[in-house]
Amino acid sequence: MTCLRRSTRAQPSLLLKTFPNAKNQSSSLSTITIKNPPPNQNNQPIPPHKTHLVSTGNMTQQLTPTQFCNESTHFDPHQFRNVIASNKLITSYIRSGDLDSALKVFEKMTVRTTTSWNSILAGYAKIPGKVKEARQLFDKIPQPDTCSYNSMLACYLRNLGVGSAMEFFDLMPVKDIASWNTMISGFAQNGEMREAQKLFLLMPEKNSVSWSALVSGYVKCGDLDSAVKWFEVAPVKSVVAWTAMVTGYMKFGKIGVAAKLFREMPEKNLVTWNAMVAGYVENCRAEEGLKLFRSMIGYGVRPNASSLSSALLGCSNLSALQMGRQVHQLLYKFELYNDTTSGTALVSMYWKCGNLEDAWKFFIEMTRKDVVTWNAMIAGYAQHGEGLKALSLFDQMRNEGVKPDWITFVSVLMACNHAGLVDLGVQYFDVMARQYQVEAKPEHYTCMVDLLGRAGKLVEAVALIKKMPFDPHSAIFGTLLGACRMHKNLELAEFAAEKLLDLDPTSAAGYVQLANVYAATNRWDLVGKVRRSMKENRVVKTPGYSWIEVKSVVHEFRSGDRAHPELASIHEKLSELDQKMKLAGYVPDLEFALHDVGEEQKQQLLLWHSEKLAIAFGLIHVNLGMPIRIFKNLRVCGDCHHAIKYISAIEKREIILRDTIRFHHFKNGVCSCGDYW
Repeated sequence: MTCLRRSTRAQPSLLLKTFPNAKNQSSSLSTITIKNPPPNQNNQPIPPHKTHLVSTGNMTQQLTPTQFCNESTHFDPHQFRNVIASNKLITSYIRSGDLDSALKVFEKMTVRTTTSWNSILAGYAKIPGKVKEARQLFDKIPQPDTCSYNSMLACYLRNLGVGSAMEFFDLMPVKDIASWNTMISGFAQNGEMREAQKLFLLMPEKNSVSWSALVSGYVKCGDLDSAVKWFEVAPVKSVVAWTAMVTGYMKFGKIGVAAKLFREMPEKNLVTWNAMVAGYVENCRAEEGLKLFRSMIGYGVRPNASSLSSALLGCSNLSALQMGRQVHQLLYKFELYNDTTSGTALVSMYWKCGNLEDAWKFFIEMTRKDVVTWNAMIAGYAQHGEGLKALSLFDQMRNEGVKPDWITFVSVLMACNHAGLVDLGVQYFDVMARQYQVEAKPEHYTCMVDLLGRAGKLVEAVALIKKMPFDPHSAIFGTLLGACRMHKNLELAEFAAEKLLDLDPTSAAGYVQLANVYAATNRWDLVGKVRRSMKENRVVKTPGYSWIEVKSVVHEFRSGDRAHPELASIHEKLSELDQKMKLAGYVPDLEFALHDVGEEQKQQLLLWHSEKLAIAFGLIHVNLGMPIRIFKNLRVCGDCHHAIKYISAIEKREIILRDTIRFHHFKNGVCSCGDYW
């Protein structure tokens, strides 16, 4: 599951201001490779930025009509007598991405300036795969200037890579600062920082763009030390360079340094704010990220799709459904509801916060879905135990022509796992590479080990691990160990724990799971041995806690909690429930009281588990008819799972519990997992 950070005991939900609507448009570009055309034969010197009027009457080479789209639009010939007006019209079309209309204007011009040619060249340069057409046009320019060469350089870089771009760069008779910056940025974006720095040092003149390109390049390739060195000596630091450093520090987990730099910045733009919000969320500090997001809105900074996606991810990590609903409203307020990335984040937020119904509603409303969107919804059904719906959606995805990727199959295998569809899961795993050209990754093997292990096929799970084409990672043995605990297989549990701790000696899960297996078989001497080993190796167990959001406030509980201000009423409610459950036939499962104490004390320890405390609080405060949503940072204990079924029937309430494995929907004494978890 997603990393979770311990919330404050009573955290108010973040309230957002509203702002006028804003339109946002985005597009993604792809490239294709074309053989490098012959170099420019025009060796005339370049008089930079000088306008040349050229009559088209004597030009023998013209753009052919086949380069135009249909001629349905009528252009008045008188409109093109004014060269300046025509150039403005061409520029307008190019900026809006309408190259065809720009070409129609260009073709009808009786006199063209270098600006006319450059505008059309810039149009070709922006379109992936048009390098051949761009070069043909470039070679026809009577007197190309620096702008002409820079546009062609950018076109080579975008389509054919830094090698071809560098060949063209070396042939350029005149280079300005933009030419050098283009090449430095090209090398930096491709991770070739040695070449980027070499060009940077050769530059006759540098500006803020030059310094920013170098700093950003080092951040992108993970060399934070070099980025810091060049940033500190830069005579001019643009907002781009500052933002790159903030991103770099966040990337390396140096959150305090990033925050200090953010506060010291003389100027911030939207990208800067986004870098900080995303950095907090990615470093499992979603609360701070959402607070900063609120500040950003408060300062009047208009968010884009990236801003809202990070905020929604933060809501997912904190299970903050009410805050997520507010961010949902912002998608409509800023007209970003058609953006695929933010829409996908919204789908994920809803199901991760326990609201599968709203996730599905928004999914079917989305006009544009990519493979990530489909993956998100399939994963949602899988995590909520709706295996058949997940697999049906997978079939629908294929029928609509969307090609599944490796993440799709992680969700498909997870769906089979949670639904107990063992044979079907094995079939999908077997055809994954053969039919869909998706090679199995460690994540797929982990799903398969869990699928087999949960079904009690521990021998088959071990055999699969031994057949893996790569060395098993720690999660594989952690998964096997969990299955051994479930089926009380002491021999295999010791094998899995040994392998896990060899790979990750600091794994608290390895020690805890093994101790739990020993405790389940009443081997308290071995439980003590494991705990002493943890102490000697300074391994700290992650404390279990559960939380619930009520009226925009998050309340957190630990097992045996003694700090919550309403503890007296919570204990009273639990005592009342305990009596009613026992009358209904509930018997506490003392196997899950992992302490060597008396039976009565074990029952008390179980009654005060964090899940039960959170549910009792929810029963007191959540209105009738509303589901009670509980979240836990560890796997729900078997006794709590058993007890919650009774509570849902006695109280006639729907209880939704998310743990690290999946979602459990309790209603009328039944859990959606069918006790297969």
